[in-house]
Amino acid sequence: MFSVIFYNICSKYTTLLANVLKYAGKSAIIHNMRTIFYDTVVEACSSLTSACLRMTPSCEAALRRARETESEPSAAFSLDMLLQNAALAQQKRLPLCQDTGMAVFFVRLGQDVHIEGGLLEDAINEGVRRGYAANGCRASVLDPITRKNTGDNTPAVVHIELTAGDALSLTFLPKGFGSENMSRLYMLTPSDGVEGVKRCVVNAVKEAGSKPCPPIIVGVGIGGTADKACVLAKQQLLREVGAPSDDPTLAALEIELKDAINALGIGVQGFGGNNTALAVHIGKYPTHIAALPVAVNIQCNAARVAEVTL
Repeated sequence: MFSVIFYNICSKYTTLLANVLKYAGKSAIIHNMRTIFYDTVVEACSSLTSACLRMTPSCEAALRRARETESEPSAAFSLDMLLQNAALAQQKRLPLCQDTGMAVFFVRLGQDVHIEGGLLEDAINEGVRRGYAANGCRASVLDPITRKNTGDNTPAVVHIELTAGDALSLTFLPKGFGSENMSRLYMLTPSDGVEGVKRCVVNAVKEAGSKPCPPIIVGVGIGGTADKACVLAKQQLLREVGAPSDDPTLAALEIELKDAINALGIGVQGFGGNNTALAVHIGKYPTHIAALPVAVNIQCNAARVAEVTL
C-alpha cells in the first residue's frame, strides 16, 4: 500500500517538474525573441508617409512610356502635365496630389518579434499622425456617420500577416478616394468562368470613366471570400507598375485585360486616346467550390508606395 502511495506521489511531482521545465523552455524562447521598440516603429511609419510627396519610379517610367505612344494631343498634353507635376512635387517637397489619401499599411510581422513599449497598431497610427502633419498632408479621415474629421488622418487601415523570422516589414499605401470610390466586388458563380472575370474588370473600368484620374493601375483579386478578394486586389497595387505576375496564366490575362481596357478609349484624364490603363495586376487565392469572387481596386496615376524592413 505504501509503495502505491509513494509511486503516485512521485508520478505527480515528476509531471509537475516536467511542466515546469517545459514552460521554462518556452520562457527561454520568449527571451530570445527580437525586441523592436515602439518609438522605432513610430519613426519608421512617420518617415514612410513622405511617400505622399513622390511618385514611384515604376509609375513615372510607365507614364513616360505612355507619353511615347499617345496619339491624342489633349491626352499627350495631360501626360506632360502629370510628369511636370511629379517633378515639381519632388523638387519642392509638396504633396504629389491634394488627396494624400487614407493611410493603408500592409504589415509582415515575424513571429519572433516583440514590440516593446506599446501596441503595434498604436505605433503605426502615431507615425501617421506625426508624418502627415510634418509633410503638410491633408487630414481626410472622418467618422462615417457624423462626418466629424479626426483631424490627423488616423486611424490607418492596417493588414497584418504573421510570418516566420524576426523581421518587421511595413508597406505604406496612401490611397486616394477618387480611385478608391471606384472599387467593385462581384460575387460570380463558377459557371461565369474566366470570361465572366474579364467582363467584370472591363465593366468596372468602363463605369469608372475619368473619375479615378486615368491613366490607372487596375488591381484585381480573384478567389477567396469577399473580404479576401478585396484585400488581394489592393495588394496588387503594391507591385512595380507593369511587373507581370509570376503565374504565366495570370500574366497573359493581365496583358489581355490591359489591351481591352485601353480599347475603351477613355484615355488620360478622360480625353480619349490609347492610354486608359498603365497596367493590370492580378492576384488569386483558392476559393469555395460554389464561388468565384472578383474584386477590382483602381489606383490613380499618382501611385505612391513606400516600404521599410526593421
